[in-house]
Amino acid sequence: MVLLLVLIALTAAILPFVNYAPNRLVSGESRQLWDIWAFPPALLLIVPAVLVGLCLLPGRAPLALTLIFTQLLFIALFWSGGKSASLLAQSGSPLARTSPGSGLWLWLAVALLICSDVIRRLTPGSLWRWLLNAQIWILPVALLWSGELNSLSLMKEYFNRQDVFDSALQQHLILLFGTLLPGLLLGVPLGLWCWRHQGRQTRVFTALNIIQTIPSVALFGLLIAPLAGLVRHFPWLSNWGIGGTGLTPALIALVLYALLPLVRGVVAGMQQVAADVLESAAAMGMSRAQRFWKVQLPLALPVLLRSLRVVTVQTVGMAVVAALIGAGGFGSLVFQGLLSSALDLVLLGVIPVIALAVVVDALFSLWIALLEGEAHD
Repeated sequence: MVLLLVLIALTAAILPFVNYAPNRLVSGESRQLWDIWAFPPALLLIVPAVLVGLCLLPGRAPLALTLIFTQLLFIALFWSGGKSASLLAQSGSPLARTSPGSGLWLWLAVALLICSDVIRRLTPGSLWRWLLNAQIWILPVALLWSGELNSLSLMKEYFNRQDVFDSALQQHLILLFGTLLPGLLLGVPLGLWCWRHQGRQTRVFTALNIIQTIPSVALFGLLIAPLAGLVRHFPWLSNWGIGGTGLTPALIALVLYALLPLVRGVVAGMQQVAADVLESAAAMGMSRAQRFWKVQLPLALPVLLRSLRVVTVQTVGMAVVAALIGAGGFGSLVFQGLLSSALDLVLLGVIPVIALAVVVDALFSLWIALLEGEAHD
């Protein structure tokens, strides 16, 4: 915690709060928070001073106050970034761009880290932790929805490319669900087969480990030639959207990457069911199928969901690279921005990927917490 407080102080003193450029093509200049709002820089020391004081107090009440104070700080930083852009826009050209500086990004990250650390120490219950972490985002999302951040360059980039953004979101979701459904259809039966025949696990896991070690770009490239040759011999496949580039090789590669965690999750989940539980179920007169559906599968489900959670977050991130072979998604925005040296366009592709991964991870965390709560009840 002390290290985080020192980091806040250094961020406030050194790094820029926002970057102001007269237009989209110019890199612009850095602006500190006190340059925009005209106050003495020493006032920023109040933030670490209050947090240090709260840390020195014993008990749960100071932890709750720390959470409230840090959350208010996070909301204030969120709002001040948009307000700073509005103030700079009033005094400059309509083409001027104001983007969050490294100082603002680090302030926000540190505030979230402190909130997460305090929530972890404040409550042992996973469900309550989830709720406390989720409520942090209510006001920031409301500020975003209300238009308070519209003067930021990132939001201007979004409004200029809204159709492209919506299309990228749709393509990214197609890649996600197009990976999860076939992955489950292949991974779950394969995992059950490995669980029932433990002598074959080594060969299956060796093959899946080899696939997992191949870099994603290399695997995408390896699939181009055989798929292109397949379409040459069977031209009617192109009518189904199958080709050497595009969605097909991306989905095949992503499904292959998803198999190892899914198969391991199924095997681990089924193996952790205690033998005495199965004996008790058999003594109650349950058949083998009933023991599987009513005892083994419910007990193994949390482990399988954790594996599916890893696969989902992994797919959200790896789908970005799939844009290199024409699969679309947010990766197309990222690579367009890199080619044109447009940082806002890169962020327009990166931030939604991060947000989508966080939301998916949070939903799985909630699902697992509810299942574990039911099990304890």
